Amino acid sequence: MPQDPWYRDGLHFECTACGNCCTGSPGVVWIDDDDIRRIAEFTGRGEAEIRVMHTRPYANRLSLTEYANGDCTFFDGNLRRCTIYPVRPAQCRTWPFWRSNLESPHAWNNLGLECPGVGQGGLVPLEIIETHVSEIDV
Repeated sequence: MPQDPWYRDGLHFECTACGNCCTGSPGVVWIDDDDIRRIAEFTGRGEAEIRVMHTRPYANRLSLTEYANGDCTFFDGNLRRCTIYPVRPAQCRTWPFWRSNLESPHAWNNLGLECPGVGQGGLVPLEIIETHVSEIDV
């Protein structure tokens, strides 16, 4: 039987809608054809327009593009929110429950320096965390 993860009793997290996960240092937000289709339908734009205006090739995959300041192109800086929130990619939906953020209590606590929702709010049970972790490998 594999050893229980350090977070076996769950973790406290509540999104504060700060927008920090959508801004800051440049990064990669993986996106696939299904994401592009959902975004196109949600925004009323064509899939080709979404591909040209909002994606870039990276490491043989597609990533959402960013503005020069590091903000995601779907982030509204004035309102501090995602403009495609209901159809956001899996990487965004599963934040902060990524394998890389759950490597150790130290990694999780360090994440709290950037994400004010870490350690706040209700307890997210292990089953939900594992579902998120299994959805995308980040």
